Amino acid sequence: MNGMADASVLARAPGRTLGGMVPDPALLAPAQETELIRADGRPQPAFRDRLRAIPSWRNAWSVVSVWAQTVAIVGLAVWWGNPVGYVLAFLLMGRTQAQLAALMHEAAHRLLFANRRSNDFVARWFLGYPSFTSTDAYRRVHMAHHRQEFGPDEPDIPLYAGYPITGASFRRKLVRDGTGRTGFGLFREQLAGFRSRDARVRRRLVKILVVQAVLLGAAVAGRVWWVYPVFWVAPFLTVWRVINRLRSIAEHGGMDASHDRRATTHTVHQSWWARSVLVPFHIGWHLAHHVDAGVSMRHLPEYHRALCDAGYVTADLEYPGYRALWRALRAGTPA
Repeated sequence: MNGMADASVLARAPGRTLGGMVPDPALLAPAQETELIRADGRPQPAFRDRLRAIPSWRNAWSVVSVWAQTVAIVGLAVWWGNPVGYVLAFLLMGRTQAQLAALMHEAAHRLLFANRRSNDFVARWFLGYPSFTSTDAYRRVHMAHHRQEFGPDEPDIPLYAGYPITGASFRRKLVRDGTGRTGFGLFREQLAGFRSRDARVRRRLVKILVVQAVLLGAAVAGRVWWVYPVFWVAPFLTVWRVINRLRSIAEHGGMDASHDRRATTHTVHQSWWARSVLVPFHIGWHLAHHVDAGVSMRHLPEYHRALCDAGYVTADLEYPGYRALWRALRAGTPA
């Protein structure tokens, strides 16, 4: 069942190999068809309809709660005025960026709100632009990723290729992320969009900067202008980049093109700390998401349980935690 990566994909990642983490084909037996799950892991029609229901009001509360949490974290840090509080706020704001990204991901699939206009408006102005991201541009790239993981249009081959890597290489990547080198490099590339001949690119950059100006203006109005660069921009360029890499490689690092999603996407047991910090809003059930990308994030845990009950996901395929998977992603280190 394991397919070969398209030659054009490998050409985009010269010298980098794919498939170093793909499970043994013997572990990829078809699921036992049940009243909920088909042999290929996809949900049966009635179950699929239930899984794809969009709880708009619950999702709206999630958006509001993330922004309320943001105000509370920054406000408490400023009120306390203690260096320990500043460090905690700095780290927690990286987690906030992860939460905004997870909700934007849901909106990119048009699963955040049942009403499409509301979905896209909130995704742009309250999730994407505040995090220096165009939701519309992200959606186009992300849909290419879902059409065929590791296919000819896969946007993230350099991020996923080459695993398992050495421990030294793993550390270098995290140091680049944690010190802001990765973030600043990507930020410079983004600002270069002002020279783009595509007016849409320039307009989106203007909208991003308008929202950033509003955030800075709120900090200035509160007489704490410094919280914008310290608690918003800096965590985005550092803490969030580390979280993003650790999550991304845990999703697809070392996998390969295949019709079987178990050969393209890792599955990891979801602990409370991971759900809180690394993979908020159920995005950690990533294999289930790739088997059926139309399933609402709220229903991914239920879908995952059904996949396990049907034998599509087995104990031999599921890593016991993210630390175990990260160890396996480093060459020569057992999982």
